[in-house]
Amino acid sequence: MTPRWLQGFWRLVGLGALSALFLLPFAYMLAFSVKSPSEIFGGSLSLLPATLDGLANYPNALARSPLLRHLWNGLIVCAGILAFQLVFAIPCAYGLAKLRFRGREVVFGLVLFGLLIPIQATSLPIYLGLANFRLLDSYTALIAPFVSSAFAIFLFRQFFRTVPDELLDSARLDGCGEFTIVIRIVLPLAAPTATAFAIFSVVSHWNDLFWPLIVIRSPEYFTPPLGIMGFRSAEAGDRYGELMAATALITAPLVLAFLAAQRRFIEGISLGALKG
Repeated sequence: MTPRWLQGFWRLVGLGALSALFLLPFAYMLAFSVKSPSEIFGGSLSLLPATLDGLANYPNALARSPLLRHLWNGLIVCAGILAFQLVFAIPCAYGLAKLRFRGREVVFGLVLFGLLIPIQATSLPIYLGLANFRLLDSYTALIAPFVSSAFAIFLFRQFFRTVPDELLDSARLDGCGEFTIVIRIVLPLAAPTATAFAIFSVVSHWNDLFWPLIVIRSPEYFTPPLGIMGFRSAEAGDRYGELMAATALITAPLVLAFLAAQRRFIEGISLGALKG
């Protein structure tokens, strides 16, 4: 039998190796963001820059593209989508988990079916609908198609099933209606699950290029991925130093948000939000 401490050691080594493998692209992104073009194209694999000339990539990136505006747009879009998703998903998930009505399993089956449908499959009818209402090239076009999330309903439904029915029955005996139970009892308990879902939602829509590329034409509505495309140049070639600097700037908010919410995120997963 292998000693427990040795098992823990090899587990730590394995996790460390996997972490290094996943972090390596980000390390090179940061290294290239502070290197001059001559170092980038010099073929060296060193992470440390030979000079500090490449630090100019960051102010050059901010001067070349309104990245702060793109970051602000990304914040508005992600916050708007997340707010609507929570407003719609939590009551729906509570009903599917704790209320008994005819056709409940059929509705839940439709939710599971919705998980299988990618946005690419419905993009054309959604685009035509937005075009008919003249809503293209706006925040509405970026937010409206994602206000309802089948994954959010599934995630919260799985968590609400772990809430004891006795707790809800006690609230009903005290005269609380279902809406009051959701707001004052269930919602506070679901805070870790909401944080876990928020991480999934924000990362997904912050990095989304497909839908903004279709519905947005005006630079003032560009999201961070669209802003990054401004660093490509067919005539002058790609400025990789500035490109990596811009990528580091738009990635930093996601990293900071995850670090701030990681405890809640892990708690939301471990409480059974993803259990059947």
